[in-house]
Amino acid sequence: MPISDDARLRELLDAETIAVVGCSTTPGKAAHDVPAYLQQQGYRVIPVNPFAEEVLGESAYDDLSAVPADIDLVDVFRPSEEVPEIVEAVRARHAARGDAGILWLQLGIRDDDAVAEAETDGIATVQDRCLKVEHRRLLG
Repeated sequence: MPISDDARLRELLDAETIAVVGCSTTPGKAAHDVPAYLQQQGYRVIPVNPFAEEVLGESAYDDLSAVPADIDLVDVFRPSEEVPEIVEAVRARHAARGDAGILWLQLGIRDDDAVAEAETDGIATVQDRCLKVEHRRLLG
């Protein structure tokens, strides 16, 4: 069951390193502005975007498996129909490295079946919520 209670959400916001799948190079898009906000709040943001070399001053990676740093939270800005593939990448990384223990699907993005699969591996999940909105509401 995806996390929705405030106490648990607040715990998830203790993450330090956030990989943003679908991080955009375009200011004004949520997939750029939300990661920029998170970076300003002290999080290390690692962009995952196969079409960019760098986003927000950080090297961008083609996929989650290419990210060399440990990841606490994976924030997803891709269409819901891409969630099953992303969840498989998160599960594989979690199994291999023991990181990527939180999956956060941004506002308007959800896939109950894929999220249930992630949860069977002990990955905490949130779906259809904006990380920036929740951060401001709970910690701002």
